[in-house]
Order: sequence, then C-alpha cells, then structure tokens
Amino acid sequence: MKPIPSKFIKSAAEYEQCPPAQKPEFAFVGRSNVGKSSLINMLVGGRDPVANVSSKPGKTRLLNFFEIANRWNLVDLPGYGYAKVSRSAKDVFQAIVSDYILERETLKCVFQLIDSKIPPQQIDLDFSNWLMECGIPFVLVYTKGDKTKKTPLAQNMEQYHLAMSEFADVLPRTFSTSSKKGDGRTELLGFINQIVDAK
Repeated sequence: MKPIPSKFIKSAAEYEQCPPAQKPEFAFVGRSNVGKSSLINMLVGGRDPVANVSSKPGKTRLLNFFEIANRWNLVDLPGYGYAKVSRSAKDVFQAIVSDYILERETLKCVFQLIDSKIPPQQIDLDFSNWLMECGIPFVLVYTKGDKTKKTPLAQNMEQYHLAMSEFADVLPRTFSTSSKKGDGRTELLGFINQIVDAK
C-alpha cells in the first residue's frame, strides 16, 4: 500500500476556527465506533496513523483538517450517536458538524460511513435523510467488510438502500471497504481524484 503525502493542518472546536477554505474538501462522518479513523488511516497509508484509533467511541470531538497530496483536504468530523456523551455535548457536536456541512464552500462531498456488520440504524438513516434534504453531495461507505460474510453484508446494504428509498428517489453512490485488507481504497481515492481533477 503506497502511502500518500499528508499533513495535519489544524483542529477546530467551532466553525469559525476552520482554516481558510482553499483546497477541495472531503468530509468523513459516521456513527461513533463505525471505524472512521481506521478507514482514514487506510486511505492515506504509511506507518504513522493520521487519525487516532481508539477502542472508546466518541473520541473525535473536533473538526480535524488534513492536507492530502497537496491537492485536497480530508476533514475528520465528530461521530454522532454516542450515548455516553452528555446531551449538551451532543448539541455542540451537532452544531459544529451542521455548520461545517452547510456553510463550507469548498466541501465537495460527504462520506457517510455505515457499519456493514449490523442492520440499518435509524440514526444513520436520519443523517442520510438530512443530507438529502439539504442537497449535500454524499456517498455511503460501508465499513468493516472483512468482519462480515458476503451474504449478511449484501443483506445489510440492501436493507439500508430499501429504507432510504422511502425518502430518496435516487440512491447515492456506495463503496464497500475493509480497513484491514485495504479493500475499497483504490475506488475511494479514484472517486476523490476524479472530483478534484474536474474543478
């Protein structure tokens, strides 16, 4: 797995602290413990992790900006739906995420991560619905493909798409990934580069 040059830019506790909007940005978000940090590290490659991987969900509480290949920025957003986070903290996280997604002019696409091991979760569907209602470009990225047999994986994906069809006329593009095996890395990077090249 060839590493991609990357560097940390900054963390932001609120939208006003975001770095200047200059390069195309791609935001990664999902339910807590969905495997977001592992996926980000798999995409970038290299020995040193870019995003911190933790056994405790809900650790990402800031907007974390990374410059990738001096061409585009990867934005690691706080996870949603962690029950042990206080209500006031959840409100703050949701405000940060919604402000960024709705206001950031250089945001090209949101990558919504879905745990492929489990059936559709309402909190994921609600977030997908919100993105569609707001007209935000997004794709679905199914994680933990190495931990799920092909039949349950396909069934969970089909169930999620079926649930989405209740509020979506056209379903978003989907990717299936495994951070452990590197599955989906080429496809995701190709998708991002295609958007960057089209600017």
